[in-house]
Amino acid sequence: MDKANYKDIYVFIEQREGILQSVSIELLGKAVELAAKHGDKVCALLLGDNIQSLAADCISHGADKVIVVDSPELKYYMTEPYTQALHQIAEEFKPSIILIGATTIGRDLGPRLSARLTTGLTADCTALEISDEGNLMMTRPAFGGNMMATIVCKEHRPQMSTVRPGVMCAITPDINLKGEIVNFNARFNSSKFKVKLIETVKEERNLVDITEANILVSGGRGVGDAEGFGKLREFAQTIGAEVSSSRALVDAGIVTHNRQVGQTGKTVRPDLYFAIGISGAIQHLAGMEESDYIIAINKDKYAPIFQTSDLGIVGDVRKIVPLLTERLKR
Repeated sequence: MDKANYKDIYVFIEQREGILQSVSIELLGKAVELAAKHGDKVCALLLGDNIQSLAADCISHGADKVIVVDSPELKYYMTEPYTQALHQIAEEFKPSIILIGATTIGRDLGPRLSARLTTGLTADCTALEISDEGNLMMTRPAFGGNMMATIVCKEHRPQMSTVRPGVMCAITPDINLKGEIVNFNARFNSSKFKVKLIETVKEERNLVDITEANILVSGGRGVGDAEGFGKLREFAQTIGAEVSSSRALVDAGIVTHNRQVGQTGKTVRPDLYFAIGISGAIQHLAGMEESDYIIAINKDKYAPIFQTSDLGIVGDVRKIVPLLTERLKR
């Protein structure tokens, strides 16, 4: 393989019902940073039905070029049609790097596409860098989250990575940015479409997604039980925050998985993060250590969370949290 034939950084743009997903905007921002090192361009891969208008948004967020595949076959995400379209794009344009968000869609699409391209895929990355040789250095938790591994795909192109939402920073959109829009005509082999979408059922939720929250009150094993977590909810309501948790409370059935922060949950970057009764294992830190300001409450003064926090309170959370709530209410 002549790696010199492969160039530029391509970002799969995930859109749902015509709305750009935040992880794709974050990846465009990171791609701009990576591309600057070797003079590469950033290319957005925009797939869907009647989504031509979203191309301008991709350019304003840093894309030098947007490849648009606008087709009825892509109205809803299905693995085979999306894989066929992206495979054809990659074969024609030969990207050096393809970045995909590690969402439910990205975790399905990434492995299938990498298999078609006979290249590697590093999943669930939390950091990306470019080496002097032009290799993408992809960092992700390994060995159950007990260490961070940096993986390089030296022999194959494109280099592929799925990246967790919330770990990269989007650039400030600029409507004055200029870019090229390319309409790509994908040739679909419908005989391989073995799965059909029969019905879409949406669950109504009034809670704000924790990845979008400015303030998070997160509870861990030290909170105790459902009654203890109820005190955290009251505290969160008092300060206008959202609640989240470590894996311990999810495993205990106290909190749903969509509220979990950490390696097997979501990555968050709020302005203020309360880590209450959380020891600070590396699995949890991987999901929240980029928070702007971290306040930790734990009765163990040697808990690892205090090494990451900006402010630490040593004490029993079941006593401290109600006192804080009462004081703030006054």
